[in-house]
Amino acid sequence: MGCIAIVGLGLIGGSLALALRGFEDYEIVGVDVSQPTLRYASEHGVAGRVTSRAGDVVGQADVVILALHPQGIMDFLQEYRDQFKTGALVADVCGVKGAILQAAQVLPEEVDFIGCHPMAGTEFSGIEHAFAGMFRDSHFILTPRPHSTPEHIALLERMAEYIGCKDVYKTTPQAHDALIAYTSQMMHIIAVSVCDDPMLFECRGFEGSSFRGCTRVAALDVGLWTQLFSLNSPALLEVLDRLLEHLTSYRQALAAGDADTLADKLAFSAARKRQMDLPGPDLLG
Repeated sequence: MGCIAIVGLGLIGGSLALALRGFEDYEIVGVDVSQPTLRYASEHGVAGRVTSRAGDVVGQADVVILALHPQGIMDFLQEYRDQFKTGALVADVCGVKGAILQAAQVLPEEVDFIGCHPMAGTEFSGIEHAFAGMFRDSHFILTPRPHSTPEHIALLERMAEYIGCKDVYKTTPQAHDALIAYTSQMMHIIAVSVCDDPMLFECRGFEGSSFRGCTRVAALDVGLWTQLFSLNSPALLEVLDRLLEHLTSYRQALAAGDADTLADKLAFSAARKRQMDLPGPDLLG
């Protein structure tokens, strides 16, 4: 029997452990430093077994999946770089790839590392919100290194299928980080910015669905998102600069009372949204 160690049993790590139960001939071992998390995981059968002692697991595991905050992943790679099993696969599942792949360069040549990002999540955090169906119909992004083995890539593809992902998309860390900056990180910054407005509490009870949808992710994990934003700042700054340009052009049209320009801009944006929503091939598929 092989061993898959999942380090970090929060929302994503816990859901991954649940989703991987019964996968091929692997024992799923959950690793976390939090005793309440381990107790919950043990009581609810989140993994085959759980432990707080990462050093007792990483040297025996065939696959080590790091489901920690980005800085925690980088620190873990540095601390345990000489303890991984020869020929093992180490992977991460966090939402930034460039910085993580850079940190993985400390690993010896005989240990493979592949960046992963199952594009799923909720506005909640913690193992108590984990569930096996988290990844159903989600994209699973892989950012292999040039010398990543076909066998390990194939293993991750089978894992992605097993946990319910609808496809696997291979790309570069740079392309991944640019995509996530636009589709996820910028949306979170918009959400928290809207919540900074003094009218937030004055409108309580009068929010429409568009307001609730826009601000849904604002109650975020501050530590996690501080790291995600900071580690992806070059890509995030690019999309924020473009957003500010678009907002400024709308403001200028309003300030000038230029209804024709405003209508033209709205028509252009609305047409692009309708075009995006038309049935067609999924660019990630």
